[in-house]
Amino acid sequence: MSRVLDQLQSGDLRSLCASFLYFDTGFTVWLLFGPLAPYIGPQLHLPPAAMGFLVATPVLSGALLRVPLGQLYQAWDGRKIAFMGIFLSALPPLYLLTQPFAPSLALLSLLGVLLGVGGASFAVALPMAGSGYAPQVQGLVLGLAAAGNIGAVLDGVLFPPLARAYGWPLAIAAVLPLLAMAALVMAAWGRDYAPKAGSVARGLAAFAATAALLGLLVLGILNGWFGVTGHPAILLLPLLGIGFVVTLLPAAQRKVLRQFDSWAFFLIYAITFGGFVGMSAYIAVLLIALYHIPKIDAGLLMAALAFTGATIRPLGGLLADRFTGPRALRYALSGIALVDLLFAFAAPARLPGVVALFLLYVCFGVGNGAAFQIVPMRWPDRRGLMTGLIGAAGGIGGFYIPVILGIAKQQTMSYRGGFAIFASLAIVAALVVQARADAWIRHATHVRMASERTSQEMAIEGD
Repeated sequence: MSRVLDQLQSGDLRSLCASFLYFDTGFTVWLLFGPLAPYIGPQLHLPPAAMGFLVATPVLSGALLRVPLGQLYQAWDGRKIAFMGIFLSALPPLYLLTQPFAPSLALLSLLGVLLGVGGASFAVALPMAGSGYAPQVQGLVLGLAAAGNIGAVLDGVLFPPLARAYGWPLAIAAVLPLLAMAALVMAAWGRDYAPKAGSVARGLAAFAATAALLGLLVLGILNGWFGVTGHPAILLLPLLGIGFVVTLLPAAQRKVLRQFDSWAFFLIYAITFGGFVGMSAYIAVLLIALYHIPKIDAGLLMAALAFTGATIRPLGGLLADRFTGPRALRYALSGIALVDLLFAFAAPARLPGVVALFLLYVCFGVGNGAAFQIVPMRWPDRRGLMTGLIGAAGGIGGFYIPVILGIAKQQTMSYRGGFAIFASLAIVAALVVQARADAWIRHATHVRMASERTSQEMAIEGD
């Protein structure tokens, strides 16, 4: 324990705390629709697939907005980006607070695009937290910063009781004091030590264009503007969005898309982080459908599962630091596949089913921490960009989980087909990790040795 404290005190601990709180409140905003869906759905008379689309829209928005935010972080101070994100995240609850009537699915989906700005904070909070620390402790530091996804716990604990007592629009407004607190702490403690290069104006324009496109795509999918309707249109939405986002990247940055390792991490993080956020967005609906659990209890279980996944994430980083990231990832992905296979080919009773879900979230947490222990070592000069791109892939995975589960339930009256798809993808990802493990370990060794040489040279110059 003392060794961990020494590692944390070796850098800017206060800035790490500010980054954690910024991401924590952003994550809370990001998943607001998840535990409130059992209240929103009946009021708007939404079928299962539409319910999945509603809770998935902020997830997709946060995923795609991470890319321009990651690009913007390369050029602009992280604190300023954080203030912008907090302000935009506050607009949906402020709007709902002033409206006497329940909005339509289309309007709620548009508000969900803005809620996604909270999830996009990942592309700023993580590199900003890590910028004040040496490469040797990045697994621990980034694991702690990313444990801000514990904000999902507040979603499950706080908002369902408020929705039952005061209605879900007022319950959403309860996030506003949390956003204000995050802004104050960021102003007092936040510091960004990363070198900056590039155009701030271009980064801001890319962010605004992506947000506008997302709003247009959501309305277009719901209204059939693109000649495709129903489930195929919903499944096509992330591909349209990410295709546009990639075109906004400078040609030099798009080169990373030619690397196999980039696509490997897109898949890995779509399963680990996408699994965490997608299941957290949909788990209340899933528990009610599978086990007829009361809405409040489903929210509390969501909170407990999210707490497990979030608090395990730093452990994933530590395990990766000690036993290598590929080994930790391999075990995490194998565990995810096993649990998905259980729900695909069996119908576990309530107690073993809930225990299996806790195991699933443990694997999510380990996988998330291990993945981002590898990223700064594999791409040391493109940390912000790759954080944004890989985070986007994770969010896209999170979009597909509630959407596919909702479609499976509506079409087959069962979730088994959706879980079978997720299990297959986890198995493929584990095989990819096995194949690339040695290369990733060599990259990490090279970066560590270069950092140690730089530190020694600085010490000699200081003497």
